[in-house]
Amino acid sequence: MRRILILLTALAALLIGGCKSDQRNYSLTNTLTAYASVVRWGDFASAYQFVDPKVREAHPPSSLEMARYDMYKVTGYDEGKGAAPGAENEVTQVVQINMVNIHTQVERTVVDQQKWRYDPETKHWWLVSGLPDISHQ
Repeated sequence: MRRILILLTALAALLIGGCKSDQRNYSLTNTLTAYASVVRWGDFASAYQFVDPKVREAHPPSSLEMARYDMYKVTGYDEGKGAAPGAENEVTQVVQINMVNIHTQVERTVVDQQKWRYDPETKHWWLVSGLPDISHQ
């Protein structure tokens, strides 16, 4: 009887840990899908809300930087291999974003190296790498 109780206790602990991991993975999937959706629509103002508040406070974009996003129409968003685990509570993802300049009709490709961090207190994933840099490519 004692062995069964120990086994059930260990199994319960394993399941609780698994549920937390499943909840975190589910949250990551939802966050990455929502972020991809707003970027695909070219809504970089909404995409900016995914950026970690600490990063937003430390490095707010200028009005010129935000206006530059309005010059492009997103024509493709390819996650490639998807998110890869990094350090604890972090994942990275390399995304290829195809964009067309609405004034010149020239297409370009931006490779976005995304780094996401999970905040266990708020149970929320934040983009710590910022919005894609479209100014230098």
